[in-house]
Amino acid sequence: MVDIWSKGTGGVPRGLLRFLIVNMIMKKPMSGSEIVEVIEKETGGRWKPSPGSIYPLLARLHKAGYTTESPSEETGIKRYVLTQKGKAFVEKQVNFGQKLLNKLEFIVPLLIGGFQFNPNDEKILSGTREPAKRVVATLLELRPAKVALTEKDSKQIERILTKCANELEEIVQRIRGEKQSKKSPK
Repeated sequence: MVDIWSKGTGGVPRGLLRFLIVNMIMKKPMSGSEIVEVIEKETGGRWKPSPGSIYPLLARLHKAGYTTESPSEETGIKRYVLTQKGKAFVEKQVNFGQKLLNKLEFIVPLLIGGFQFNPNDEKILSGTREPAKRVVATLLELRPAKVALTEKDSKQIERILTKCANELEEIVQRIRGEKQSKKSPK
């Protein structure tokens, strides 16, 4: 039986792909395949939009006058850039993204601390739940729409999060290494 929940875009909010695409091509000209690659990479391989969702959306954006094709040295590759009309559209999309984040904020505590899929999770992770909720809640409060960060603040946040991520990744690597050594025949 196919697990419909583990792949695809069934859980992706309506309009998110359009939001991602216009934000990506606002930064630099991109082709449909490059957009797919970026989304797949940024989601750790959990979401790879299909060509059947990317290319029709790019065509609609182009037909609406939001994008134009960028000259390319590579034959057969169409890269899209935003027009002035497209840049105004991005502003609307940024507002959409902000509203989406605001709508989804309430669910973060549930995702971090409310649901347990394994009875052992409660015993093992009970002490991590509250600090994790606090970190995510604080990150949501740090969005530019809510507070004005200085460059110094931003650098300090980057150092703290990098240190935290590095330490957590070390733990995961150690655990995976222990599991691999247990699986290997002696």
